[in-house]
Amino acid sequence: MIFLWAFLVGGAICVVGQVMFDVFKLTPAHTMATLVVIGAVVDGIGLYEPLVAFAGAGATVPITSFGNALVHGALTELHDQGWIGVISGIFKVTSSGISAAIIFSFLAALVIRPKG
Repeated sequence: MIFLWAFLVGGAICVVGQVMFDVFKLTPAHTMATLVVIGAVVDGIGLYEPLVAFAGAGATVPITSFGNALVHGALTELHDQGWIGVISGIFKVTSSGISAAIIFSFLAALVIRPKG
């Protein structure tokens, strides 16, 4: 049953992104930024973790999970270290994902020769 819920929740998040493209005519950058902010706000009000517990990968794979990770790391470190933890918490949780994106983009650029 977890696979069905993951599919439905992840699909619903993707449908929201597709509607933003098709109906509201947003650019990919605007759509991505909006979905990250939505994930951050939903985590900030405490609803993203229950969604992850319910849908698993359906909630952790889409881009909304990045906003969740930013806010979750900041809030965790805020409680542990105080206000300075807000900045360090963001980087502690998301640094591996950001580093992987930079490294793999660089390696792809070496192999594929980007135009422009």
